[in-house]
Amino acid sequence: MSATLAHITPIRGVNDEGKGKKHALHRLIHATEADVLWLHDDDIIRPTATDAEAIATLGDAGLLILPLRMQTTQSTLIQRLQVIEYTALQALTIRTAKRGRAILCSGANLIVRRDVWLEAEPHLHPEIPSGDDMFLLEYCKRTGRTIAVSEAENMTATVTAQPTLHALLRQRMRWAGKAPHYTDPDIRRAGALVSVALVLQLLNPLCVLLWLPLEYNLVRGKGFAPLDVLLLALVYPYYALIALIGGLLHQHRW
Repeated sequence: MSATLAHITPIRGVNDEGKGKKHALHRLIHATEADVLWLHDDDIIRPTATDAEAIATLGDAGLLILPLRMQTTQSTLIQRLQVIEYTALQALTIRTAKRGRAILCSGANLIVRRDVWLEAEPHLHPEIPSGDDMFLLEYCKRTGRTIAVSEAENMTATVTAQPTLHALLRQRMRWAGKAPHYTDPDIRRAGALVSVALVLQLLNPLCVLLWLPLEYNLVRGKGFAPLDVLLLALVYPYYALIALIGGLLHQHRW
């Protein structure tokens, strides 16, 4: 008997009953009997792959990490820098997953077996407004589930850059707020290394020259000017610090 797939899209004010994204996920996933779940955010452009192609790509894995690209709506510096940052994060997502040491994934475009999600549900920190995707990744790694990854164009979803600095910081604060709850060794080591690098750069801005080649390597060949990458690297410690402090101090709702 062939596997079945359901598309799961939490929508604020439509299927969350005013209780947030995780409640919407819980309702939608418990309401379906499909074997495989394809998770989407409601503001993405969905991949073009068919359900059959998605199931075949998942194979015997419990979780399938899928690619994302970011598009801009305005020709502004804020949006251009977001695209560079997002491209680098996506490269890191794919590379670490291919090495069996995944440290990132996104519920905006993610495939998981329903039985795996149900087993993981008690460990997804319902008290935290976001982070179900990363806590699901941690659960799969901790329990030895096979994690697959795809770079296929037809499996790629498109997200839109935040329109303003205020909107960007609110989003990143929400992401940063869940960081203290991560327990996976790979994720924590990566976070520690980034934190040390940011602190060193805050103390001595010239330190950026040490890791700029590494950062540029993540986005090389994607059409970004070296000066744009350098600008992002220079401002990133300040932006990351604001996002981290804000994320730790404020309770964010979806």
